[in-house]
This record gives sequence, structure tokens and C-alpha cells, in this order.
Amino acid sequence: MGRFEVPEGWVAQAYRFALDPTPGQERVFRSHAGGARKAHNTMLGLVKAVMDQRAAERSYGVAEDGLTPSLNWSLAGLRKEWNTRKDDVAPWWRENSKEAYNTGLDALARGLDAWHKSRKGERAGKAVGFPKFKSARSRRSVRFTTGTIRVETDRHHVTLPRVGTIRTHESTRKLARRIDAGTARILSATIAQDSTGRWFCSFQTVVQRAVSIPGHVGAGAPLVGVDVGVKADALLVVGTPDGREIGRFPAPKASALVQSRKRALQRKAARRQGPYDPSTKRKRQPSNRWQRTQRRINQIDARAAAVRRDVLHKATTALAQRHRVITVETLNASGMRSVGGNRKKGLNRALADAALAEIRRMLAYKTQWYGSILVEADRYYPSSKTCSDCGRRKPNLSLSDRTYVCDHCGLMMDRDLNAAINLARLGEPLGVNRVPPGVARWQDVEPPVRPTLRKQATQAAVKRLPRTSSRWIRRGPPHRKTRLPDERARSRLLTRR
Repeated sequence: MGRFEVPEGWVAQAYRFALDPTPGQERVFRSHAGGARKAHNTMLGLVKAVMDQRAAERSYGVAEDGLTPSLNWSLAGLRKEWNTRKDDVAPWWRENSKEAYNTGLDALARGLDAWHKSRKGERAGKAVGFPKFKSARSRRSVRFTTGTIRVETDRHHVTLPRVGTIRTHESTRKLARRIDAGTARILSATIAQDSTGRWFCSFQTVVQRAVSIPGHVGAGAPLVGVDVGVKADALLVVGTPDGREIGRFPAPKASALVQSRKRALQRKAARRQGPYDPSTKRKRQPSNRWQRTQRRINQIDARAAAVRRDVLHKATTALAQRHRVITVETLNASGMRSVGGNRKKGLNRALADAALAEIRRMLAYKTQWYGSILVEADRYYPSSKTCSDCGRRKPNLSLSDRTYVCDHCGLMMDRDLNAAINLARLGEPLGVNRVPPGVARWQDVEPPVRPTLRKQATQAAVKRLPRTSSRWIRRGPPHRKTRLPDERARSRLLTRR
């Protein structure tokens, strides 16, 4: 079966709703998740047994054609093998939908495929390990692709196969209106339980969207650069090629705000009987108070994640709607937190709290919704170390330097604003109307050479004004094409250092 292709003029979109299941329905959810885990672990054990048997036979000198036949790792092969064994390993399999077991087999097939390609060097990114067995504490999730999957007309219930009609905690009108109008089609539905114990239903759909900007949104600068950071007042700094700062979004610092409450609860849980006995090094049944404290900790984490997600969605939506071309950095967010150890744990915590990679991911699909262009700068583009006025680089710029001071021209500017201006100028050769909406990756294109009048104006003013210092300091963003050179020189020459 070929890969599903999104039709022309449609986009893939997900709708997620919190559920209010009855106790009986919640037991059905847990049974389906347990069936998925059973299928996954059973077939993973069989795959490991076959691999170990073949390795042992090779050590005995058995030829390749005489080895135990290998197992087909594809989803179809695993499903066929599961059907021949399910009556013996899971005689209760008829109690759940077949989609439950297909979910576990699909996860195993994807994991084995990723591990195999990573070993052969055909997969980019970090090395992928061999799949592991899932425990009862693993995340519960089941995906339905066939059967009755619909949103009810009362907009407060959804229907899933073998589960029935479930009440939703929130209204489903956004998806129901599109389905009624014929501009949305449901492909699959996934029920999952988060760390707090609440169940959610996510619908994967294809939606026919009109690529346009809403009428109530005002137009902003056509071309901007966005620099991301971890400071409380500078999660996103938006700059223009002419050196203006037109936006600054503060960081929510959601995890940092609840850190004291979370630390107190974790200390309380450490004084109670947990699932592991450190004296005997064995597992044990945790106490009810330990479980209640863990639920409170999970609720705090879920609340912080919701606040962070809300801030990022509002910021990225505003950027995609107001600007035509948006240039962002391509940061290795996971790599930035993988080194340093205990000496930079505070920075690693701040990087995780800012969710830098999530910003670019949200902009990638929202620019397609609203007809704008996302330009992804190269990972090694020195946006922070390059002077936005003279173009010289400052190689010894440390992370603690929050003000950029150019050693060549004396420019003094906020570090994040300087990087945003450089990113905005990086997207200028693409033009506002040259590239169709979507994502454009910057490759083998140098930033444009921008002739400035600052050096000429400074030289002309030096001839008329006395000077005792070799460096002149300018504060604020550069103002271009607004004054004549002589007038700009008088306004830019400020106090001597």
C-alpha cells in the first residue's frame, strides 16, 4: 500500500479534544492499550529470539542458507505472524478492537525499521537503539484507522469503534463545522492518556484551507528576521532589514515558575514508600500517598506545558499572519543540551523550558496556512557574531554578552536585535513575491552586500568636529534612507567613551 498523499489544496491538520469517559469506558481504554502493549512485547520477543538463534548458528559455522528463516519486520509480516499466535498468547483478544493490536505492531515495525536504517547509515540524526519492551507504566495510546469514527452533531460527543460514544470535555464545533461544510475529512483517531491520567482524542484530518490572511489582522513589515533566546524578556525578537525592532515576545518561563512547588512535592514523595526499595534493590507496591503526590507533580508539569504551548501558539500565529517572509535559525536544540554536564544544568533547563525547536516547527506549517514564506538559515550562519552595520564578525562573543559591541565600527546594540536584523537581511534575495508559500531552506547564498552611509557620514563629520578619542559610540538601531549624510552624522555622533 502506497503512502497517503495530501490532495492539492488541502493540508494535514490535527484536532485534539479532552474526553470525559465513564468508568466503564475508561476500563475499555485501558484494555485496548494493554492489548497494544501485549502485541508489541510478544512480537518483539519473537524477533529477538530469531535474531539470537541466527547469531548462535553463525557461531557454530552454519552457512547462511542453513540458518533459521528470518522474520519479516514489516507491519504486514508482523500482523500475519501475530494472527497465527494470538489464540495462544492472548486468548482474550476478541474483547478489543483489532486496531489495538495493530497499534502495537505498527510501533514495533517503525522502531525496527528506524534501528535497521540507523545501523546502515541511511537515517539522519542520532543513532537509534533497538526497541525495548513496554511496561505497564508506559504511555497508553491506541490509534483507530477503520470503523466508525465520527464527531457527533451535538458537538459534545465523539464515536469510536468498539468503544462507543464518548463525551468530550470541550466543544468540537471547530471540526464539526468543517466536516459539515465538506472542507475536512477524518483519517484516523488516537486516544491517549497523559501523565495526569486524563484521556484525549486526537483526530488526524485533511482540511481544505484558503491560503489567506484573516481580515482582522493588520499587515506588518513584509520581511522580518526572528531570533530566539532563553531570556525572560526575549524569547522572540523580531527585526527588519533596515534595523528596526518591531516585536519582542517574553518567555513564559513556565517550568521555572513552578520549580519551588515541584521541588517540595518531590521531597515529600522521597519520604514515602515508592515503587523501588533502595535497601533490597527490588520493586514493591507503592503507597497510596506516594501515588497521590506523583499525580500532583504530573499536574504541575502538565500545567507548565500548557502555558508554554499557549504562548508559542499565539506568538507564531501572529508572525505568520502579519509578515510575508520570515527568516529563522536552524538550531540543534537537542545537541545544545547534550553536553556540559552539571556545570550548565541551569542553561539546559532554560533551553528545555523555552522549546526553541517547537517555534520553527509551528512556523513551518502556519506559514503554509496564511500564505507566507519561512526561510530557514543555515545552522552555522553567524547571526549573533556578525555586526549588522559593518558586516565584520566578532569571534570571541560569549553567551553572557547581552550587548553587542563591534570592535571595528563601535556599534552598540542588543545582542538579540542584532541577530534578528542579520537574519532579516539573509532573506532579502528571495524577495517577497519570488517564492511560493511554504518553507525555503537557505543554501549556498551569501547575504546581500548592503552599502551603508554610516562610514561616509562619519568621515565627513570628523573633518568638522573635534575628536580626542578614536572610537565613537552609537546607540540604537541604524536609521537608513531617512536623512542626508551630514544630518545623520550629527545625530549619530554621541558622547565619547
